Formats: sequence, structure tokens, C-alpha cells
Amino acid sequence: MAAQSFDDRDGWIWMDGEFIPHRDARVHVLTHAMHYASAVFEGERAYDGVVFKSREHSERLHTSAKLLGFQLPYAAEEIDRAKAELVSRQKTPNCYLRAIAWRGSELMGVSAKRDDVHVAIASWVWGDYFADKMKGVRLMVAPWRRPAPDTAPCNSKAAGLYMICTLSRHAATDAGFDDAIMMDWRGQIAEGTGANIFFVKDGVLHTPNPDCFLNGITRQTVIGLAKARGIEVVERAIWPNELASFSEVFLTGSAAEITPCPRNRRPAIQASLDDRDAPQRLRRPDASQERRLIFRRCRGCATHPLCNSPVSRAGVTRRISRRSKSCRT
Repeated sequence: MAAQSFDDRDGWIWMDGEFIPHRDARVHVLTHAMHYASAVFEGERAYDGVVFKSREHSERLHTSAKLLGFQLPYAAEEIDRAKAELVSRQKTPNCYLRAIAWRGSELMGVSAKRDDVHVAIASWVWGDYFADKMKGVRLMVAPWRRPAPDTAPCNSKAAGLYMICTLSRHAATDAGFDDAIMMDWRGQIAEGTGANIFFVKDGVLHTPNPDCFLNGITRQTVIGLAKARGIEVVERAIWPNELASFSEVFLTGSAAEITPCPRNRRPAIQASLDDRDAPQRLRRPDASQERRLIFRRCRGCATHPLCNSPVSRAGVTRRISRRSKSCRT
């Protein structure tokens, strides 16, 4: 049975300051954003009726728009209220939200400073981002690289920057993997196609410096939780030849939440390095603390980023993901 199309659903979408029926949300084919990628967006999740880090997401949407040269016509507070009301109207307390802002159809051409700016927010029930997060995901190295910061507005969550993510994700699934690790223009490890990445070695958490990709809101939260639990966090340049030395790997993001890459699902990382035609396999060593992953779901704490997400009961990933008794605001 085919999945239900996203343009043919019941419910509501908040668009340009008002709620309209989901099926009535339309833009013209000659919209500047469609031709020139002048759009920015946010992906968010609501847990038990509360949008996680709503204000941080709304403010980042404003920042992203400014980096693309346009101003949102709605303040962060207005966007926050619209998201909260949308969750309530949809009667889906646990859902995914997509806020998007774009240049309209007043002008057609590379320059479009006089185009109107539109904002919309949609939501839908979206479970695991990957097909079976409970089993973890298998990764390969992407064929495309994150661009240098002087070639693209890498601190903006701009729609156009996701073109190479789509291509890389398609390449991964075509090759039998779930996702891909993207390198940056220097050949250092950057992130997944739609999520930040963390590695564990000797009880220390390592993650790439976000100097050419988004410093994700979930990423920042994980770092804060790790430090609060006494786990050392090192943000640094990470090279592909280090992959074999890490005992744990996991992805973080609003859609991915926290997704592990367990050993029993990924006995090898397939990588094409240094533009060589033949892929090189980097095998992970056995680690005594890496036992069979057992997952559980935390519930009842809408502000905790890892609630409603599978976590490992072994190793650093579990220590980060354990529900904090003080997290009840």
C-alpha cells in the first residue's frame, strides 16, 4: 500500500498568519524559492504536546533567513504560539513539525529583494526517522562533501544546502545502507546526511567541529547532558582513518533524535577514501563494553530531548540518554 501523499491529508497548516485546511496550502509554480532555493526551514518534534526547544528553533529560523538576505514577517514569539496551537488543533501531542519560510512569486530572476516573504508550519505524526531505529543504522561514506564556509551559508538551515544530502542518502540506500557519513571539503568527517554525529573512544565523546555545518540543537543538548554527567566531550577535527578506533557511534537530530550505529548492525564501515575507485572497509575492533544493545523508551518528560527515543543500556550512549530526575519543567 502506497504511503499517503503529503499534499492530501486532513488537518491544518498555519500559513501566513492563519490556519487553513491542509489541502488548501498552495504556492505558485513561479515561486522564487522553487527556482533559486531561497527558502529556510526547521524540523522539530513535540512530545506530550510540548514542542521541544521551540524558541531555539524559531530563533534559528530567523537567523537562517537573515543569512539568506531576507526578514521574517513574524516574530519568534508568534511562531512559537503558532506551533503550539497547531499541535493542539491537530490533536497529535507527539508529532514532527516543519516550519518553512520562502521568497514568493512577485519577481522571477536571481535577484528578488522585493519578493514577499511567506512563512508556514505543518505537522504530522512521524515515528522513527530510519526504518528500524531500534536495530540501529548502517553507514557508508557519502559521495558528496560539505562545502567550505566561504562557498555557502553553512550556518543557515537553507533548503538548497540539502541537495547533496538527498543525493548522498539516495546513494547510501541504493548501496544497501541506511545513511551516509559526509566529509567536508578538507576530507574531515562532518555529519550524517541530516543529523550530527558522535563517536566514543575510551569513555570520551568525540564530535566534529561545526565549522561548515549546522551546530544542531539536539547536538548542543547532548553535549550539555554529557558534561552534566561527567562525560568528557571533545569537539575536534576527526579524520576517516580514525573510524576503526571508535567503540560507539550515534547520530543526533530533531528527526533522528538519538540513533545508534550498533556493532551487530554495522560490522564494517564502507568508505571510498581519497577518491579511490575501490571501497575500503574499516572494521571496528571488538570492545568488551559493547554488549547486545537493549532499548527502552522514556516518556513523561516533554522537555527532555531524548525522551521517546531508543537508547543503549551499555556504554556512553546510555549514560547520556538516561532520563534525568530533574528534567521535569
